[in-house]
Formats: sequence, C-alpha cells, structure tokens
Amino acid sequence: MLQLKPLDANVPIFQQLQTEQSPVILVNLFQVAEADVPQLLEAWAHDAAWMKQQPGYISTQLHQGIAGSLVFLNYAVWESVAHFRNAFHHPDFKSALDRYPSSAVASPHLFTRLTVPNLCVGP
Repeated sequence: MLQLKPLDANVPIFQQLQTEQSPVILVNLFQVAEADVPQLLEAWAHDAAWMKQQPGYISTQLHQGIAGSLVFLNYAVWESVAHFRNAFHHPDFKSALDRYPSSAVASPHLFTRLTVPNLCVGP
C-alpha cells in the first residue's frame, strides 16, 4: 500500500482538498526501493490511465531523477480542486493504492501558477 507523507506539513493535501481553486497542478513526489521500481511504474500507469478518464483531468507527465535516483515526480494539470478531489476520493482510486509497493512513499501537493512579470504567465 502506498504511504502518504506531506510535502508541506503545515498544509497537507487533505487540507488543500477543502479549498475551491482552479486550475491546479498536482505535484506528487514518489520515493521507492530500487527493486520496487517496476511495480511503482505499473501502479502509476494504471492510476494515470484511470485519472485520464475523469472529469477535469487535463494532462500528466512522470519524471525520474537522473543518475540512478529513485525519486519520481508526477506533474498533473486539473481544471479545479473540485475535479481532482472527486477523483482522489473515488473508491476505485482508493482501492488502486494497494497496487503500489510497500516501499513507495508519495508526497502529493497542489499548486497554482503565479505571474512573475517578464518571466511567468499565471492564470
């Protein structure tokens, strides 16, 4: 079963899910034992395919740290917190967490884009 560890202990994902904001970006860091990487990738692919069918889903991309790193980063774009919350709390998604290896630790966190003049375009 996937273990959850807050990326920000002051504002964990469950607190973020109580807000109403759009659009949002989910950043989810995974750490896993080397032997469990294939199982992590299989479980993530299953979840991503399921999420892709959910209302409000826009896109996702999985990354792996380089040079033998066992840290993975998922970046997913959602229309709103409400859309992500509905998918995150869905019984099908919750039961799929059992597919992850016991060594896997996930740190999901929701973000919004910011505007920084001449550098970044916000919402």
